[in-house]
Amino acid sequence: MARGTLRIYLGAAPGVGKTYAMLSEAHRRVERGTDCVVAFVEDHGRPRTQVLLHGLEQVPRREIEYRDAVFTEMDVDAVLRRAPAVALVDELAHTNVPGSRNEKRWQDVEELLAAGIDVISTVNIQHLESLGDVVESITGVRQRETVPDETVRRADQVELVDMSPQALRRRMAHGNVYQPDKIDAALSNYFRPGNLTALRELALLWVADRADEYLTEYRSRHRVSKIWGSRERIVVGLTGGPEGRTLIRRAARLAEKGAGGEVIAVYIARSDGLTSASPKELAVQRTLVENLGGTFHHVIGDDIPAALLDFARGANATQIVLGSSRRKTWQYVFGPGVGATVARYSGPDLDVHIVTHDEVARGRGLPVARGARLGRARILWGWFVGVAGPLLLALLLSTVDLGLANDMLLFLALTVAAALLGGLLPAMASAAFGSFLLNYYYTPPLHQLTIADPKNIVAIAIFVGVGISVASVVDLAARRTHQAARLRAEAEILSFLAGSVLRGENSLEALLERVRETFGMDSVALLERTGDRDPWTCAGRSGTRKPVTRPEDADVDVPVGDHMALALCGRVLPASDRRVLGAFAAQAAVVLDRQRLQHEAERARALDEGNRIRTALLAAVSHDLRTPLAAIKAAVSSLRSDDVAWSEEDQAELLAAIEEGADRLDHLVGNLLDMSRLQTGTVTPLIRGTDLDEVVPMALGGIPEDSVELDVPETLPMVAVDAGLLERAVANVVENAVKYSPAGRRVLVAASAHAGRVELRVVDRGPGVPDEAKDRIFAPFQRHGDAPRGAGVGLGLAVARGFAEAMDGTLNAEDTPGGGLTMVLTLRAVDGPDAPARDAHEEHHAHEEHHAHEKRDAHEERDAHEEPERQAAS
Repeated sequence: MARGTLRIYLGAAPGVGKTYAMLSEAHRRVERGTDCVVAFVEDHGRPRTQVLLHGLEQVPRREIEYRDAVFTEMDVDAVLRRAPAVALVDELAHTNVPGSRNEKRWQDVEELLAAGIDVISTVNIQHLESLGDVVESITGVRQRETVPDETVRRADQVELVDMSPQALRRRMAHGNVYQPDKIDAALSNYFRPGNLTALRELALLWVADRADEYLTEYRSRHRVSKIWGSRERIVVGLTGGPEGRTLIRRAARLAEKGAGGEVIAVYIARSDGLTSASPKELAVQRTLVENLGGTFHHVIGDDIPAALLDFARGANATQIVLGSSRRKTWQYVFGPGVGATVARYSGPDLDVHIVTHDEVARGRGLPVARGARLGRARILWGWFVGVAGPLLLALLLSTVDLGLANDMLLFLALTVAAALLGGLLPAMASAAFGSFLLNYYYTPPLHQLTIADPKNIVAIAIFVGVGISVASVVDLAARRTHQAARLRAEAEILSFLAGSVLRGENSLEALLERVRETFGMDSVALLERTGDRDPWTCAGRSGTRKPVTRPEDADVDVPVGDHMALALCGRVLPASDRRVLGAFAAQAAVVLDRQRLQHEAERARALDEGNRIRTALLAAVSHDLRTPLAAIKAAVSSLRSDDVAWSEEDQAELLAAIEEGADRLDHLVGNLLDMSRLQTGTVTPLIRGTDLDEVVPMALGGIPEDSVELDVPETLPMVAVDAGLLERAVANVVENAVKYSPAGRRVLVAASAHAGRVELRVVDRGPGVPDEAKDRIFAPFQRHGDAPRGAGVGLGLAVARGFAEAMDGTLNAEDTPGGGLTMVLTLRAVDGPDAPARDAHEEHHAHEEHHAHEKRDAHEERDAHEEPERQAAS
């Protein structure tokens, strides 16, 4: 069965109309005869959205009971049974209520897609997982419900639903988004023009990057080499010299002039490299370009101008920035230079900027030391000078008689020139042709292929020998300089690999991308298998082309050990490249092993933590849990004894001891279970507006009445908490304070409101805690000072802080003036100064919370729906 397609309406901000756009698309499809159903759509009480739901088939929702309340979620099984062609699923980032089929709604969508059902969904930009920190820094609201970026990136279509901040604020003011009592609060807090503008920019940039990925994939698939200037991409050609910093900064300024500009720095290491590079300077320039938001690439090319242009066109660049040549004037006789060549062959679609700098015309070494092997143009000129040169010289000398010695010197000069230009073969051809002409035209007897004077025979032989010797030396020098330059390039690559090892870089994908760029391949994959007969599996890959599944099918494969190979597709590489490629392959295997060792180390740390917890649990069970059990057993044994006739008062006392031991045992076991839930991350608070004066007295139910003084005003604002978790946290903190408070001194429990937060302070007059131990007392299984073994297992404060943080609150310890310890529990107020923005924001993001109990009115239902697992702070 073919996988279904996913279309996502991406909202730039809450209220821009992504659900409205989704429903409008559904009506268009129904009119075309498509089988389309509403799997789950949240209308948020908006009349225009509710109108669009009419005429669409809706799959009944599934009811789930959780914490004495009934919630509704999308019924995945019902949608699969219905098997429509298209299903509408609103709020992709929603967290399902515990007890649902999947934890997240995007996981429900994956099941529908796997079943061949096309899905249309919605999500806001602030719910993308990678943007959580950015959104929080802009709006002050932490998004508790997120969707992985890869889920959205894999969508077949992503359509941006956008609206200007001014238009969205007008829409809200007209009551099209929120209820009237929420409008003012929303406009003055979360929906400020600055917030909306920043969210809009995030959405536009994300969609632009997504479109860029589509474009790159399309160009690669259709082998489009022509540059499409969809956005400004500026390639900076670096030589490794100090002028590179100037070029990078200049390119960054050019990129800032256009929206979405990108800087790509590239250093091409090959036989006629731009200059002899300084590894230290290249490292500095790499850091600089990355700090400016660009990327650095190190590639190898046979011809620098051609390689630079190929790289720029492959990156779909629009501009190239190069520095003015550092060669001296006389060195231009050997060629126009890289900058002029690139500008000449760049074409009309690629602009070239030549930037001046302080290193202009300061020299760059002798041209013969450029390290280049003889190019095609030089070889052609060598053949022309070696063959046509002697013939033209012979015609010239036919008009003047200079003597045989001078004639031979002129022909020898042509042979040396042919050797310097074209190497060995053109020089040998020049020597042979020149000796023939000398013999035929200038050696007696003339116009015959015989030599009468033996001295002339020696002269011609010396002429041929000198010509061939010079040609051999020139050819050998060219090959040696080419080899030296290649070895230098290999050394630079190996230096990069060594540096990555020292820096501890562990990204296998980044290393494979470096291999692909360096050797100009379409795709690179690291394949491995566990046994000789097992199939190959892909441990990592890079490139747009689908990698091969076996090393034998690749254009180039490099074995790494017995069960691993690096497979490259694109072209066949020469044998000389395999040494560097082997180093890359070995490094890839090391990186893969390092990643796995890190995973094993993380697992070992988790196991070590688990062992520590288990050891502490065993210690607790061995003593603290056995103490109440022993008391219960002793009391029960006494009551069952037939040897003693217990009075009613004695029986009552023994039963009270049993009850006290059972309560104590229940408290210890409860703390252990709570700590286990916190350690495994399974605490899911149900956040609702709660009065503190209702919860705190309930938390003091198991504490002696005369040991606590309560001061919680009824006028305090409501707090956004889970009432059950708050009760447990307060009970643990107060119990701890009573335990260490001196006899006759009551513990003060007082509450007050400050700047949108409510503080509950538990004040005791005990011995207090030193500053260095204030954080340590909140660690599991920690008891401060000389606390007796029977004082508990040391989990009360750890559980209390864990519950507080799960409710977006804090629990800290302070010194009590005059001696003692004060525990400060800070909670978020529902109607504090910062709450309106949060309420408006959370109301729109009802998909992030559990659905409210259906028996409550509409306002309470929204509030209960918004709060579970969210705890956003504006």
